[in-house]
Amino acid sequence: MTRVETIQDDEGFTRLRPEWEELLAASPSDTVFLTWEWLHTWWAHFAGRRRLLILAVREGKDLVALAPLALRPPQSSRLSFAWRGEFLGTGTAGSDYLDVIARAGEEERALDALGESLERAGAALDLAQTRRGASLADRLAERLRARGWWLRQSATNACPFIPLVGHSWSSYLASLGASHRANLNRRLRALARTCDVRFDMARTEAERKEFLGRLVSLHNARRRTLDGSEAFDTPERIAFHDRFSALALQRGWLRLLLLRLNGWPVASLYGLRHRGVFSFYQSGFDPAYARQSVGLVTMGWSIRQAIDEGASEFDFLHGEESYKSLWTRNRRALGRLEIYPPRAVGAIARRMDDAGRGARRLARALLPEGAADRIARGLQAATEGTPDAS
Repeated sequence: MTRVETIQDDEGFTRLRPEWEELLAASPSDTVFLTWEWLHTWWAHFAGRRRLLILAVREGKDLVALAPLALRPPQSSRLSFAWRGEFLGTGTAGSDYLDVIARAGEEERALDALGESLERAGAALDLAQTRRGASLADRLAERLRARGWWLRQSATNACPFIPLVGHSWSSYLASLGASHRANLNRRLRALARTCDVRFDMARTEAERKEFLGRLVSLHNARRRTLDGSEAFDTPERIAFHDRFSALALQRGWLRLLLLRLNGWPVASLYGLRHRGVFSFYQSGFDPAYARQSVGLVTMGWSIRQAIDEGASEFDFLHGEESYKSLWTRNRRALGRLEIYPPRAVGAIARRMDDAGRGARRLARALLPEGAADRIARGLQAATEGTPDAS
């Protein structure tokens, strides 16, 4: 029998950990940003006023799918008046490839069950940072649209990436543009002639703490010369990465790299290796060494590290910064799915989301904050009554 249960508290979230890990490994949605470690840490640090609402699809006792959701309160900055569902990991910390998690071969059954539960609950959804046209979230949205829901799809960003299968460092270099390849080789030779060059990766807890502290300092020093950064700008964000990087080190995912010249740390790169993908998350370098292109050199070294350890892909994650085009021309589109139920409240939500402040004030009078509790109760009632989808 297929049933859907709701998880609305941290105890239930914590209890899911072993099942979550096994399910994700068996899912086509498997990425580091959907791991229990990333999302549970994100929830602990950035939940704010959100309400946890994870939907777990089970076939008997077996977990076959998860919709890792939370209810987001109204946001005046986005002209939103209603509580709605969004993926855990949305917004702060820059998660990519957010999605429904379903066991391969069980996707249809799982999406049917989730669609029925969401239809009964009637909560609008705002699903961001999905892989456009290639996610289970897209398929869920199409199911809801077939049931009469209103769907808006939009492109939001792209993730440049380097396919590495079959590449050695030499063959990858040969694939680069001639001027970029020559510049990289020239910078590497110049550093080797004038400095004692040392590249290190954090392998112990003590090194993790040291390297993360260096990364934060180097990143913020670099960004202060530009337009600032939100990556490590608050104690809470730093605490998030401190906690997650400790978990990532334990799991063997952490790739926290440091470039030293004559013993002095001048550049750092924060990467994650999950399954076959090496993801570049953040970096920083000492502006005093900008002329030596230490950021360029560190990026090249991290790509070589990925190749040497047999990664199938180097993912730059979201952002179309011009320097990424020097390393690859491949792009993977990200999108956003805004999905509104076919009821009066859904029509009001959609129209008021597109309207101005005056309309938002009217909508708040029609749908007060207590709607979050009604949506949660509706999902609970709906999931308890979900029929067998077989």
